[in-house]
Amino acid sequence: MRIAVCYNQTPDTVKHGDACDLIADAGSCDQAKAVFQALITLNYQPELVALGRDLAPFIEQLRQLQPSLVFNLCEGFWGDARQEMHVAGLYELLRLPYTGSRPLCLGLSQDKLRTKALLQHKGLPTPAFALAKLDEKFNLPDTVNFPLIVKPPYEDASQGISCDSVVENRRALLKRISYIHEIYQQPALVEEYIPGRELNVAILGSSKPQVLPLSEITFAPELARAIVCFDSKWSPESAAYRGTNPVCPAQLNPKDRLLINMIATRAYQLLGCRDYARVDIRLNNHTPYILEVNANPDISPDAGLARSAMSTGLSYPQLIELIVKDAMRRKEHLHA
Repeated sequence: MRIAVCYNQTPDTVKHGDACDLIADAGSCDQAKAVFQALITLNYQPELVALGRDLAPFIEQLRQLQPSLVFNLCEGFWGDARQEMHVAGLYELLRLPYTGSRPLCLGLSQDKLRTKALLQHKGLPTPAFALAKLDEKFNLPDTVNFPLIVKPPYEDASQGISCDSVVENRRALLKRISYIHEIYQQPALVEEYIPGRELNVAILGSSKPQVLPLSEITFAPELARAIVCFDSKWSPESAAYRGTNPVCPAQLNPKDRLLINMIATRAYQLLGCRDYARVDIRLNNHTPYILEVNANPDISPDAGLARSAMSTGLSYPQLIELIVKDAMRRKEHLHA
C-alpha cells in the first residue's frame, strides 16, 4: 500500500516569534523520516512529500502519487502554526484519507483560548485565565490570581515559554505581556500557574479511545521554574533540558490515575480528536488541571507518545501500524 508521509518544511526566517523557534518547526522533517522508516519495516510503500512555500508542487506530487493514505505530520504552513488545520482541509478537498484529527479539531486545539473556554463550559478543570488583547490596557480580573504564566495562545512546541513566563507581580506580568505582543504579534494568554506534578496523557484511537500509561515530567530542584519551557524541549545544552526528565509509567495512586484518565478522555472526545493525541495536565491536591490538548503531538520515537506506547510493549513500528489501521478503517467505512 502506497502511503504519502507529509511534513512541513521550515523557512529561513520567522514571520513572528523568536528566531530559535525554527528549531521546533524543523522537527516535522525528523519525525517524517522516523515514520518513513517504520512504514518500510512494515512493508508499506511510503513516499516523503514536503510542503514548502508553494502549495502547487505539494498538490501535484500527491496527485501523481495517488496514495492510499496520507500520514499527516504537517504542523503548520511555512512557519505559521495557525495554518495547521488548513493542511488537513486540503487533504479533504483532494479526497485523500489521512491520519490524525480533522481540521476543526486541529484548529480548536491550536487555539488555547477556545480550548479552555470549551473545557470550562463542560465543567472540565483548567486553570483560570484572562486574555491580554493587543493595543488595549490590561486589567487582571479578580478571578485570576498570582502567580501567573503568560503564553502565546496560538503557538505550540512551548514556543514563547521560558522561566520568565511565570510572573509574581503586576510589573513582571505587563513586561511579559508586552513580550508576547511584540515578538509573537498576538494576544497573550494569562493563566494561573498551577504548582504540582506535570503529566502527559497519551491517547490512541477514535470511537473507543485508549489511554496509554501516564508519563510524568520531573524537574530538577535547582531549576528556576518547574515548567516545560522551550529550552526543556529543544536546547540540549541548557540546564532546563538537563533538568527536565520524563518518567513512564508515572507512579500514581489508583484514584488519581482513574480521574486523570477520565478527564483526559473527555477532553479528547470533546475536541473531536482521533487516531492519537496528548493531553497535558498538572495534578494539584488530587485535582487534574488540563493545560493543553495537543491534537497533533510529536510522534517521533523519543517523544512522549511513543514512550508511553513502548511502556505497554508496543514497538515504534507497531505504534505506527495502529495509527495506519485506524485511518484505513475510516476509509473503508466511507467507501462502504
